[in-house]
Amino acid sequence: MTEFVAEFIGTALIILLGNGVVANVVLKETKGNNSGWMVITTAWALAVFVGVVIAAPYSGAHLNPAVTIALAITQKFAWIKVPYYILAQLCGAMLGSILVWLIYKDHFDATEDKGLKAAPFATAPAIRNYKSNLFSEIIGTFVLIFVIFYFTNAEMGTDKTPIGLGSIGAIPVAFLVWVIGLALGGTTGYAINPVRDLGPRIIHSIIPMKGKGSSDWAYAWVPIVGPICGAALAALLYLALNFKY
Repeated sequence: MTEFVAEFIGTALIILLGNGVVANVVLKETKGNNSGWMVITTAWALAVFVGVVIAAPYSGAHLNPAVTIALAITQKFAWIKVPYYILAQLCGAMLGSILVWLIYKDHFDATEDKGLKAAPFATAPAIRNYKSNLFSEIIGTFVLIFVIFYFTNAEMGTDKTPIGLGSIGAIPVAFLVWVIGLALGGTTGYAINPVRDLGPRIIHSIIPMKGKGSSDWAYAWVPIVGPICGAALAALLYLALNFKY
């Protein structure tokens, strides 16, 4: 279990479960058809919990280039490892997306709406306005990264003895992703993670799906640029607030 493998498996599980719930909700004749936004946001939060549980002991569970870049900006992570981590995350996202397609293939085939067939792969705006869509992704990712910087380890006593929480230590990030989805996700589907969108979008563009529509590459830059900008802004604000003269 190397850092690369941990990031790869953790990201794959996030996409398998996160995009899997979207498929369950939007595709025809599934058990979860039309069960709504609460189901989607809850499952995405729990998907992140699962990915973090797997990857945290080995790679720190970045599972998102925005996290990796923000940590590098604040000198909490080596820049030389950034491409290595992002490659693992992208490959994991692609594998997770392939698995979703294979699991729900009959339901993809049964669904006629091309937009719904694309939804379990990549995000799309509720109202297409690139400036506001970009702003939404920037703000959503800013909240994600800025709050992550202020997560603290469990400690006890005046000497602050660390308390090992095991897997339940991943709960705070799950709650964070959940509230971002509920509060800010209605505009763009809250990618807040470049590979969460890019990896599955690549898969959508190459798989032999029956009745497949466009992969909407005209929009693809928004969930890449937005999260990176949001992460950088969060990192810079964190540095400014913690600057010591």
